[in-house]
Amino acid sequence: MSDANLAARLVMMCRARGVRLATAESCTGGLIAGAITAIPGSSDVLECGYVTYSNAAKSDMLGVPAGLIAGVGAVSEAVARRMAMGAKARAGTEIAVSVTGIAGPGGGSKEKPVGTVWFGIANRHGDVFTHRQLFSGDRDAVRGASVTYALNLLLEATEK
Repeated sequence: MSDANLAARLVMMCRARGVRLATAESCTGGLIAGAITAIPGSSDVLECGYVTYSNAAKSDMLGVPAGLIAGVGAVSEAVARRMAMGAKARAGTEIAVSVTGIAGPGGGSKEKPVGTVWFGIANRHGDVFTHRQLFSGDRDAVRGASVTYALNLLLEATEK
């Protein structure tokens, strides 16, 4: 299913269930929120999108502790979790998704190669789940795959 179809389905489902969303994006730079806002009626669904590309923005805008980022790195399970929690709490939404990763072409390491992306999903029941993916391809491919994965996570969270 295309991102446009995923986003349209997400908007329709959220509108029907009265669910509001927030996004916290690093490596995708707002592409997830962009996919959602491309759909008519998305203003009923998307409260806000945080583009927190720098570590300082993750701390300032989402409340991710700077010491946590320094200790485990921005591309980590713990940071993805805190980004999702911060977006949900600060936006006052039922669901929030976060994404932090290494889109490349540089920035990778043996432990965190290019294509490593961590996702967080904070749901309306107070749970936060994290997912790690390793996507292949160039920068555009990694970012595109991350958007698709995040939209699917949002759909799954909205269905539950």
